[in-house]
Amino acid sequence: MRILANDGIDPIGQRLLEEAGFTVDTVHIPQAELAEKLQAYDAITVRSATLVRQELIDACPNLKVIGRGGVGMDNIDVDYAQSKGVIVINTPAASSHSVAELVFAHFLNGVRFLYDSNRKMPVEGNTKFGGLKKAYAKGVELKGKTLGVVGFGRIGRETAKVALGLGMDVVYSDLFEGPLSLPLSLSGNIEVEVPVKQLSFEELLPVADFISLHVPFTDKAVLGAEEFTKVKDGVGIVNASRGGVIDELALVDALNSGKVSFAGLDVYDSEPTPRVELLQHPKISLTPHIGAATNEAQERIGEELANLLIENLKK
Repeated sequence: MRILANDGIDPIGQRLLEEAGFTVDTVHIPQAELAEKLQAYDAITVRSATLVRQELIDACPNLKVIGRGGVGMDNIDVDYAQSKGVIVINTPAASSHSVAELVFAHFLNGVRFLYDSNRKMPVEGNTKFGGLKKAYAKGVELKGKTLGVVGFGRIGRETAKVALGLGMDVVYSDLFEGPLSLPLSLSGNIEVEVPVKQLSFEELLPVADFISLHVPFTDKAVLGAEEFTKVKDGVGIVNASRGGVIDELALVDALNSGKVSFAGLDVYDSEPTPRVELLQHPKISLTPHIGAATNEAQERIGEELANLLIENLKK
């Protein structure tokens, strides 16, 4: 059997597949050519770049498995594929900690104004050092503050654990009933249970000093103009889940008014061409959708994806 890893796969995953007897091609095939060239493959793996929509599924009746290296499957018509007997798999656990660490890279960036300092120091640092020092002198600590986690799946819980390790309090909202505490693993193989509190989304908004979003894309933004009126004044917000979860223009308005003190964004409505209003905003910390882009996460993703492919293709 042949597998097309159209958006790449970690060498560990490729080796596992080849040792299991599969042929793995890692050369990227452009979207416009996939319907024709995918005919030669039994399975395809993608990240977020390649789209596997109904038309492509219909054009490739030979396709047995679609694998997503990562969590969200917005780029795959999952229900339709399954209705056609195509197995769809993903790797929800492998990248959770990497995303959580990036969330806190943005939070730490935000509370100490690094997003702006790193823009201005190279051009003004040798002429306006004192002014910049004064401008960035009112940072705050995360310890003792409250993090509100919206969506308490694997990534939301990993993000909460990082917060607890920094001495923050954690409240969260979720569609389902969640835990009262989380296990926190410390250096020296020490594990402790630390309490967390579940609230409704409406209850969370006014009490959280910082908000981290971990929900799938829906037709309506989770944080829009109405929700921004309900958040605590000066809240910091990070979105490393999906573009569209935040109403981006409403966020810009909230930043401009001071209602939101800063935002960290890893995902955008219009990837790969984010709004200029976001890219040039002085209160936004920016990354180009790299939540899972660590060496460790890619190894885990490749290994998990390979094992799932082997399991399903050898049935």
